[in-house]
Amino acid sequence: MRRRKFITLLGGAVAVWPIVARAQQPAKMKRIAFVHPSNKVSEISVSGRPLYRAFFEELSRLGYVEGQNLEVERYSGEGRPERYAELARDVVNTHPDLILAVGARLSLDFKMATTTIPIVTVIIDPIAMGLVASIARPGGNITGVTIAGGLELIGKRIGLLVEAMPKLSTVGYLVSRPYWEDPRGEAAREAAKQAGISLSPVMLSAFDEAEYQRVFRSMKQDRADAFMVSDEPEHTTYRATIVEWAAKDRIPAIYPVRDFFEAGGLMAYSPDLADIFRRVAYLIDKILKGANPGDIPFYQPTKFELSINLKTAKALGLEMPAMLLARADEVIE
Repeated sequence: MRRRKFITLLGGAVAVWPIVARAQQPAKMKRIAFVHPSNKVSEISVSGRPLYRAFFEELSRLGYVEGQNLEVERYSGEGRPERYAELARDVVNTHPDLILAVGARLSLDFKMATTTIPIVTVIIDPIAMGLVASIARPGGNITGVTIAGGLELIGKRIGLLVEAMPKLSTVGYLVSRPYWEDPRGEAAREAAKQAGISLSPVMLSAFDEAEYQRVFRSMKQDRADAFMVSDEPEHTTYRATIVEWAAKDRIPAIYPVRDFFEAGGLMAYSPDLADIFRRVAYLIDKILKGANPGDIPFYQPTKFELSINLKTAKALGLEMPAMLLARADEVIE
């Protein structure tokens, strides 16, 4: 298959984004664009993360076979938020039958880029982020799945961290500046105030290895008691790096998805991402069969999983409270 490259000049360096070109397909072939802000294109497959496996297996169960009656064009924003808007316009110009956008920033950029191509999004809170006016009737060309059922999930994570460390005083918050300044950051600040702790933003100016190393040096200098990772999907691309630095600097943390826990992180409180992406596949099926996305309610998850790694706790010198362990859905000893 031909491949075209989207090339931009940024700070004197050339950034190359792989974009899959459209090929001539039979009339019944459906074509969707799967756009992730940072995961590698090669990872978005049935052999990738469990959530991707669940997504593609559910599409198959619904009768869509890639290469036969479905073409999936994969795109990555490579963790460069300043380029998401241009990537969105580029994807729209290929005229797919449907766009699957992961994360708030990409979803908002796609909303600006098209009012006609159906968009299915995975986002923390579509109303708070200004994507739609109603969960029940989104309107326009957008529907999707929330990953939290509301911003209160941020407060729940803070509460769990306080429960794990009763003497907790100062928490670093690994976050980008746009996140910290939008409703999600406001929700985090309010939750920290309610919990009686100081929440200090450790702001990333980019999502890359060097920037993560810089912010961990900053947290160490500031002597944070623990840290939280925001639910920005870009972080998952660097989950191994984040967990490694947390262990190296002996800083306890709570994470937004279980991928971090599986990489050796201390705690995660997460929706069931495999179930969420099965729901995404279901929404895609409905739209490809003619449903209007604006008439389809956003799906809100009701199941959340608390995972605790006692091996990591021991290495950090933490004794996890028995009541917290009793509520955990999964514990590694």
